[in-house]
Order: sequence, then C-alpha cells, then structure tokens
Amino acid sequence: MNRRDFFKASGLGVAAAAGLISQATAEPTAAEIFTDASTRQPLAAAGGGYNPVVTLNGGSLPWRMQDGVKEFHLVAEPVQREFAPGMMVNCWGYNGASPGPTIEVVEGDRVRIFVTNKLPEHTTIHWHGILLPNGMDGVGGLTQPHIPRGKTFVYEFTLRQSGTFMYHPHSDEMVQMAMGMMGMFIVHPRNNARRVDRDFCFLLASWDIDPGTFTPNTAEMTDFNMWTFNSRVFPGIDPLVVRQGDRVRIRIGNLTMTNHPIHLHGFSFNVTGTDGGWIPPTAQWPEVTTDVPVGAMRVIEFDADVEGDWAFHCHKSHHTMGPMGHEVPNMIGVDQKAATPKVAKLLPNYMYMPMGENGMAEMQDMAAMGMTLPENTLPMMTGEGPFGPIEMGGMFTVLKVRKDTAAGDYADPGWYEHPEGTVAYELKS
Repeated sequence: MNRRDFFKASGLGVAAAAGLISQATAEPTAAEIFTDASTRQPLAAAGGGYNPVVTLNGGSLPWRMQDGVKEFHLVAEPVQREFAPGMMVNCWGYNGASPGPTIEVVEGDRVRIFVTNKLPEHTTIHWHGILLPNGMDGVGGLTQPHIPRGKTFVYEFTLRQSGTFMYHPHSDEMVQMAMGMMGMFIVHPRNNARRVDRDFCFLLASWDIDPGTFTPNTAEMTDFNMWTFNSRVFPGIDPLVVRQGDRVRIRIGNLTMTNHPIHLHGFSFNVTGTDGGWIPPTAQWPEVTTDVPVGAMRVIEFDADVEGDWAFHCHKSHHTMGPMGHEVPNMIGVDQKAATPKVAKLLPNYMYMPMGENGMAEMQDMAAMGMTLPENTLPMMTGEGPFGPIEMGGMFTVLKVRKDTAAGDYADPGWYEHPEGTVAYELKS
C-alpha cells in the first residue's frame, strides 16, 4: 500500500491528517481532541485491552489496524497553545498541539508510524528509551536522512518492552524542542499486568517568552521564565481527579534544561519506573518528592486513601510562578514612598505603585484588582482557591480525591468541602 492509498483507506486526506481515524466513525477531529483545554480519556481505550492513560490537557493518538500492524499518523507542524487563559504561544508540535498526542500501545505490538513534516525546516523523531532497530532511532544524519519539508517518512518496529517513554526530534533540537516538539509514548504490559485504577501522564517543559511576545526564545540556555506541565501553567492545568481508594500512577517526563523535584502533598508514593523500565518491587523506594532528571522519566504510584485537594508541584519555588522578570530589584524592606514626588516630576503620567516592599504576595492582590499587564502575558502569581489566592503558577496542579467519584470519571468536582472542625483556624485573643 502506498502513502496515498493509506490516507484514502483510513479516511484521511493530507490536509486533514493529524492521526485521525475515519470521519465515518463520527469521532472528533484532531483539532477538537488535541487543542481542547480539558483532559479527555483517550480514544485508543476502545478495544485496547488495557486501562488507558489520561494525558493532562491532551489526549491519545487514534490508530487503525492494518495487516496486524497498528498504524499511527503524526504531523509535525506549527501550532498555537494556550498556556492559560490570557496567554497564547506560538509553538511547534504535532497534530495541532504541543506536546503532541500520547501514543499508547501494548508490549509485543508492531507499529507503523507515518510522520509528515509541515514545519518550515527538516525534522526527525527519536523514540526516547524504546528498544528498536538502529535505522528507526530517529537521529538525523546518523541513522536516517532528515525528513524534508512536505515529506512523509515511515517508522516501523516491534515493541519489545513495556514502560514509559517519550518522542521528540533529533534534528535542530535546540530550536524544535524549545518550541515544544515532544510527546509521550506509553507501552502497556501484556495481559493487563501492572494495572492501576488511574493512570496519568505529562511532560515538563521550560520556556523563555518575554511579556508582550508570542514566540519562545529558542537561544535561551538557563534563564527561563515559564515552566509548564504539558505546555500549560496553573490555573490552566487540569486537576488529577481520582476516587478515594484508587491505586494511582503518575508518569512524568522531563525535557527541560534542569532537574525538577516533583512533590505530592498528603501521600507517600513508591517510585516504580524510569525510562529504562519498571523497577522491581524489592528495589522501589518511598518518597513524597521525586527528582526527575533532565531527559528522564519517573513513574510514581500510591493509594489515594484520604479525601481532599492535595497540592502537586515542582519544589523549585520559581518553577511554580508565572512569567518572571529576573532583573527586578530586591525591594524588601525599602521605603519607596519618598521616591513618589521625584518620579512624578520626571514622568507626569506616572501612577506610583510601590511593590515588593513587604514581599511579593501583593502581586496576587493587584492581579485580582485588574492590574494592567503587557499584552499576552500572565501574572507572576495567579490562581484562586476556596480560601483566596493560591499564589502559584507554572508547575502546579491539584490532586482531587473524592469518595463519590465514579470509576472513569475525570470531571473536576470543584473544591473539597472540609468536614467541620478540620480546617486550620485563627486563634482569637
């Protein structure tokens, strides 16, 4: 079957592409699946023979069976991603989104992945951590030619191991990965082994996006100002919704330029896997914070036995902030009021707002009052909870454990209603 016949037989046109199954199935289009802000259960769950993953603010790539081979279609292309309401970013990604859709398969599957390049330059895809023939490894110039603009290459291999992996370019990767080209590749064990009740995944990414701009600075090496879960920042990140008593797995991949200590409140967990595979039970270790190194995966598992809204975040404090100005002077303890008339003489229209004198929490208050921000940017601190400002952005979300959540239900249940007498309170004098 040639490429044209493949698209025709699977109900696809090159323009519609993006890994879609036939329109005759009445499934949503790629744009509907992968640019929607809300988490969806993946379409691959139907007849998949496994408990599928839930990709935060994303979805899984549909596939079709052809002569015993699972066929997928990825389109590398420029995309726009809404990091949170009020901020759109010009990214590069796959199938209309950054990160691209999660690929879900089963150990032993043979896969055929069609990769169409709609970028303004050549690209490749490397299947990070997956054991495969050398010529399918996706390193441009070394194991294959780069994929030219407008061309489609085919990768075909058999999945020899189960686990948690990634895909990303090995072609001008400084630019392409900094623009958001990445995705998750999940290989489920045979026979539903290692099954859990809830299985989540997301990728960590770092960005340098100046306020008022829309395109990441791909030349930045260390001074990033935005940190994301699946190219979203809190409060634009979905919560992890689980039922009390569920066994929960969270898979985390790091394609940033630094490590991230990911911390979960309310529970201890076991580290059960890396991108090298599953960790034997006797070698697993308990944590409440697991460090995810650069270019690596970590898989954690725990029993969600206590109800509540539990914080889940990177423990590097700057990584739970929104767009940050790293050249802002330290004004803590500085009485700025004396400067008001002097500044006003130089700038007649100057509206004096002393900031930082008593810490930066006032940033949240000013944002709530409608402080004017540059175009296409977010407050440094953002997000409201049931008791007021949460004062987090970036790599932060909430694990929401509820006893009345149905199996398979991932809808946000709202804020937790604490039983009487279980909330910290002010001591009255």
